[in-house]
Amino acid sequence: MWTVIYIAKNKKLAEKTEQLLTQEGMLTKIQPVSKGAAQEDGYFEVLVPEGEAEEAQNIIYEAGY
Repeated sequence: MWTVIYIAKNKKLAEKTEQLLTQEGMLTKIQPVSKGAAQEDGYFEVLVPEGEAEEAQNIIYEAGY
């Protein structure tokens, strides 16, 4: 099951966060918060598998997000 571990304020930040986690070997995906709004400006969820959620949050915290 996928778990939301971060909500980014735009797609660019979501992609940056996704890249950070991917470099650490984690599976990630991003999706817009509003299902009908896949534009650049809007909130995006960053998701990881449930078992990696705590580690992913630690990585994001240490990176200063």
